[in-house]
Amino acid sequence: MPESKLKIYVFYYKMGSILELDQIYQPIMAGNSLFGAKTEFQGDDTGENISYKNKYYSELTGIYWVWKNTQQDITGSCHYRRYFTAQPEPFLYRLKRLLYYGIGLYKKRYGLIYTMNTNLFVNLIINQQEIELLFQKYDAILPQARKLKYTVETHFKRYHDIKDLNLIESILKDKHPDYLDSFYRIIKEKRLYANNMFIMKNEHYQEFMTWWFDVLFEFENRIDLSTYNGYQERIMGFIAERLLNVWFHKNQLKCKELPVIYFKHLKFE
Repeated sequence: MPESKLKIYVFYYKMGSILELDQIYQPIMAGNSLFGAKTEFQGDDTGENISYKNKYYSELTGIYWVWKNTQQDITGSCHYRRYFTAQPEPFLYRLKRLLYYGIGLYKKRYGLIYTMNTNLFVNLIINQQEIELLFQKYDAILPQARKLKYTVETHFKRYHDIKDLNLIESILKDKHPDYLDSFYRIIKEKRLYANNMFIMKNEHYQEFMTWWFDVLFEFENRIDLSTYNGYQERIMGFIAERLLNVWFHKNQLKCKELPVIYFKHLKFE
């Protein structure tokens, strides 16, 4: 396995603009085995992989490939349009955020900086020096927890089949009963780490990946993925988000929450 100290993997699902970022960033084509055209950068379909499951697992096929085929002291996951920032939000954007209160978007956009201005914000994406400085104090970096209108359980019920969340409870009872208290706590809260984004030290990263995919693969074994259609096909990604929250609650790492820059539009080829 190639070795480096720090690497943040940026997951794509189709060819698009690659931002000029710090050298620690590496683009990965998630679901590359299903992608018709030849990609210009690393796909998730070499070595040990689950690339062919991408329509159900979303960015997780890329995350799995990284886990099984790379090695570094610190590993991160982000998206081609979503990146961590450790810099203050520009004044005009903070002013705009005040307007969210009046139109009911404050909770929905908490922790997210929506923008189309790549020229301004690309320089605010977290870099190697900032990450290394934070890891002198912290074990992991997570996106600021989203503020939900409802509890995690009710939110899931509104957008997905609650039977899937109940199945996670059954799996934890069978395989990881020590995580049940955290599961029950998380589903009654109104905060959620979203998008399966993180930056972690390797010792914790390896523990998390092992637990995460153990539960996810067991979940897959107990359902019929072919019955999920449209938006719901990405069920494994949705389940993974909730499991990430359970794992971090249980393990109580010292985490730094950072805002996420969300580029609403990037030019695609």
